[in-house]
Amino acid sequence: MHSARNRAPLKTMTLRSLGRADYVETFRAMQAFTAGRTAETTDEIWLLEHFPVFTMGLKGRDGSRTHIDGIPLVYTDRGGDITYHGPGQLVTYILMDLQRRGWGPKHLVTAMEQAVIELLTDHEIHGARRVGAPGVYTAEGKIAALGLRVKQGCSYHGLALNVSMDLAPFFRIDPCGYPGQPVTQLADLGIHADPATIGRELTGKLTIQLGYTGYQPAPDNPPFKLS
Repeated sequence: MHSARNRAPLKTMTLRSLGRADYVETFRAMQAFTAGRTAETTDEIWLLEHFPVFTMGLKGRDGSRTHIDGIPLVYTDRGGDITYHGPGQLVTYILMDLQRRGWGPKHLVTAMEQAVIELLTDHEIHGARRVGAPGVYTAEGKIAALGLRVKQGCSYHGLALNVSMDLAPFFRIDPCGYPGQPVTQLADLGIHADPATIGRELTGKLTIQLGYTGYQPAPDNPPFKLS
């Protein structure tokens, strides 16, 4: 894939705002994008919402279930356990050449968590990390989940921030594999904004945390047909 990995990191990222998208279609697009990267490929952030879906990472899976109470369950290649995505949740996928920047996965996780923590701070909400449990937590519960795949030094998947959504499906699972883990969202903490607005705020913070000076909208947005 990459033949020249000593190239200096680019200064800006590409942003794709994809609206509401099918999970499987998006997952396959991330895999294809990563497989087709070259040393010159610009890193990208994809902002979107998903139709209701449970996703299972590489931890604790048996592959026997296809639905939970009528909601599809998709087996994916990110790290972690089970989580839920649905309308009103901001999903941010980070497709980044970590090797080009000299980063490991833990560095990227820390950057994503810090961007969310800073966003919460702007809204006078205290967010924190937990050792051994990636994500961002408030006093009321987990508000952001993280999951990554790194292949040949390049990342895909990313983070999901609960903005204003139906949280009921989380009660049908052990979120991220932790029984009884409470979850919360911005709307329940007094922050009334749509995912697009929060997405703009988060993207600004992410680009800084990821070491970029800014981002450019993709000229061919989106990279694939949405369902």
